[in-house]
Amino acid sequence: MFNILIVEDQKNMRESLVIALKRAGYKVSGVDNGETAIKQQQETGYDLIIVDLKMETMDGLEVLSKVKKINPSTEVIVMTAFGTINSAIQAMRDGAYDYITKPFQLPNMLSVIERALEKKRLSEKVSNLQKGVKEPYKFEGMIGNSPVMMRILNILVELTNSESTVLITGESGTGKELVARSIHNNSPRSNKPFVVVNCGALPENLQESELFGHVMGSFTGAVKDKKGLFFEAQEGTLFLDEIGEASLSTQVKLLRFLQNGEIRKVGDNKPVYLDVRVIVATNKDLEESTKNGTFRKDLFYRLNVIRIHVPPLRERKEDIPALVNYFVNLYTRKLNKKTPEISENAMNSLLNYPWYGNVRELENVIERAITLSRNGSITAADLSLQKTPSLDSIDALHDSGGIRAALAHQERKTIVESLRKFAGNRKQAANNLGISTTTLWRKMKEYHIIPKTNYNIENS
Repeated sequence: MFNILIVEDQKNMRESLVIALKRAGYKVSGVDNGETAIKQQQETGYDLIIVDLKMETMDGLEVLSKVKKINPSTEVIVMTAFGTINSAIQAMRDGAYDYITKPFQLPNMLSVIERALEKKRLSEKVSNLQKGVKEPYKFEGMIGNSPVMMRILNILVELTNSESTVLITGESGTGKELVARSIHNNSPRSNKPFVVVNCGALPENLQESELFGHVMGSFTGAVKDKKGLFFEAQEGTLFLDEIGEASLSTQVKLLRFLQNGEIRKVGDNKPVYLDVRVIVATNKDLEESTKNGTFRKDLFYRLNVIRIHVPPLRERKEDIPALVNYFVNLYTRKLNKKTPEISENAMNSLLNYPWYGNVRELENVIERAITLSRNGSITAADLSLQKTPSLDSIDALHDSGGIRAALAHQERKTIVESLRKFAGNRKQAANNLGISTTTLWRKMKEYHIIPKTNYNIENS
């Protein structure tokens, strides 16, 4: 049973919380000042401390600081009726799990407590696993305190001594490559190559040559032998991003490699055996792709040994303050600027924005805001967040055809606009969209976009 301490100088609030949490099944005690809380933490030790921000003699931030020095693994939730969002952000920078504003509803408080204790549970499991290895794990860039991020870290730790193929799923911008790098960096192959390949950026007619290599004269333009990226990753890890964009012929060769470690260069009948760990990622529904024939079922089953799903940022918004803090520190160092203050309205905007571009979009927003900041603070206006549909509009789209249909409609519209902008020039349109011409052509076929003339893009 988890042990919780309430630090609140208002007697009624303190006693009410103690009673409510005991009824919820927790072991709870309460004190009315920070000094007593610190003394009891030293003597007893608590899994979670809930502390009021504004108290006499020792405020909540000071209690937080001292608690973390005594035991960094103790989770802390800060309650505030007086502080601004900035006070809460400071608390989280100092190590608080979360904050809650007064007055609050008990179910909301219980929800935050449950998440904090879930993090505590997973952190302890990770810590116990770490005791069995000589060096600490390297999870650079894996930022977040949410239970789902802790579960991902837990899986990564358990994969330390595994050579299994890993399939990473999630929307664009969620950090799938960071997950793949973490797997590699914490594996016995960490001092060997980590080779990244974006399958969507490789034209279909060059995928096999780029991945598996070719021999001189095997096709027009093959003026000399080429090793291929599998050879570059020998004894290391090959990360195939956007695996759903791989051609069917490439899929056949990849399946052969996963089955017996064998590859064949284009134009060569002699097999070569390599020692390469394969990690793949996709933002597509591969199971759906197997049904429509664009992805091989047997390859999907080979890849789907261990699956890690990275959720979109809008489903783990409790990670946003920590991510903001990380990117603020990163870009103030890179740009040699003074660390700005994030205003209350700016943080509210960040927390309420839907983040369809996920963590990558958040990073870009913070970088731009720091680059353009002038007065030592960042306001909502400095963020330049794009206008998005209202929740009612999204609900209406969802009801009429599902959110997937709504996103497909928006994707088609964006492609058409880009083609019009560049007068039907697919290469320029693809560069503008950040995709390969092969992917653009595939999308045009998928959405029945037919360029009738250079300036008229019509729907068939």
